[in-house]
Amino acid sequence: MQTDLAALVGSRICHDLISPIGAIGNGVELLGLTNGNTDPEMALISDSVNSANARIRLFRIAFGAVNDGQRISSTEVQSILRAVSVGGRHQFIWDVSDDQPRRSVRLALLMLLCFETALPMGGEITVSCTGDTWDFSANARRVSIDPDLWEGFENVHSTHPYTAAQVQFALLPPALAETGRTLAYTVGESSLTARF
Repeated sequence: MQTDLAALVGSRICHDLISPIGAIGNGVELLGLTNGNTDPEMALISDSVNSANARIRLFRIAFGAVNDGQRISSTEVQSILRAVSVGGRHQFIWDVSDDQPRRSVRLALLMLLCFETALPMGGEITVSCTGDTWDFSANARRVSIDPDLWEGFENVHSTHPYTAAQVQFALLPPALAETGRTLAYTVGESSLTARF
């Protein structure tokens, strides 16, 4: 079965953006009904715009094309992850101090999206990089992975029927293979670590 990755990526983007865009619409509707203080409605609109903007910026790097020689500043990635964390269940710590090749940051963000799925109740996810080695660690009340998805990292040509919410699992294995990297991970009841 051939997976249509472009359609899955498009569906994933639409799914993640519909909630903040819907909240913007609700905020505008509430403004129309309000005759006084509009601060709560304006805060809802502002938070929703920031959330949608952050997700678009994250998806642009994680799902976008990469050219050799492109670099991304640590400050930019920290800004994106900080904005994605606001009001969410997941907190991200980008413990990477230098600018990095865009290809490496793309791999890291795809890995973060995989980690999100393993922390259904939220948690803290830390990313660090030493030399050319990337480390990921998550602490949460509960870690729950789908073994079929995570075992796909061992098979670049997996035939797993991915959904839009799982598209990062389809994209990451071939992207790792393209750079000559392999992923190792360890799962515990309340922790998850990975390295490539």
